[in-house]
Amino acid sequence: MRAMILAAGRGERMRPLTDTTPKPLLAVAGSPLIGWHLKRLAKAGVREVVINHAWLGAKIEAALGEGAAYGLSIRYSAEGEQGLETAGGIATALPLLGDAPFIVVNGDVLTDIDFGQLAAQAALLDGKTRLAHLVLVSNPVHNSRGDFGLLADGLLAASPAQGTGLTFSGIGLYHPALFAATPAGQPAKLAPLLRQAMAHGQVSGALHPGIWLDVGTPERLAEANMLAQSWACGAVNGA
Repeated sequence: MRAMILAAGRGERMRPLTDTTPKPLLAVAGSPLIGWHLKRLAKAGVREVVINHAWLGAKIEAALGEGAAYGLSIRYSAEGEQGLETAGGIATALPLLGDAPFIVVNGDVLTDIDFGQLAAQAALLDGKTRLAHLVLVSNPVHNSRGDFGLLADGLLAASPAQGTGLTFSGIGLYHPALFAATPAGQPAKLAPLLRQAMAHGQVSGALHPGIWLDVGTPERLAEANMLAQSWACGAVNGA
């Protein structure tokens, strides 16, 4: 099982902090934000990670290197300063991700998700009848309507008005076939691909009841520091 961490965002809402530091490297309880993902992925048995980057990407490579400090092998997919959006970034990195299903994680969230449990869903993704499995969370204040609808059979609907409306966590498991028609090196959004696949019953999902925080503002960065303090001490759900 390989994983990709999306780290190409500019972090406009986090400025001026992100003027000189890429958002994934902002410190959270003594560790880079992205470091919490790397620790949990390694704990789940993942050994190969791809990180895409754009803004200040060289700093990400310099900080994380080849991943030895985390017990991982890290490779990088450089996109240039403008970035390629989520689907474009994933499609561009496919040669590094291989032909099997892979985990994708937004680099700017903090979560206690068990990536081992997520990886276990890979057997569902055959590249034909099922293309993706998404992790969903209860709707935060800033996204009260939700993104998608979780249906009784575990499939997802494009409209949150169907089934139970929940928010996409930015964490999912994907089969490479989902990106077969997405050209490498060109910007492309993920949501249209997912909605098209949902219309054909090819996307499943599950609710994560634990910790999840979109670290998109200085206020949420402060909240992330508070949440991760116990992890740093190894007291609760340490990675």
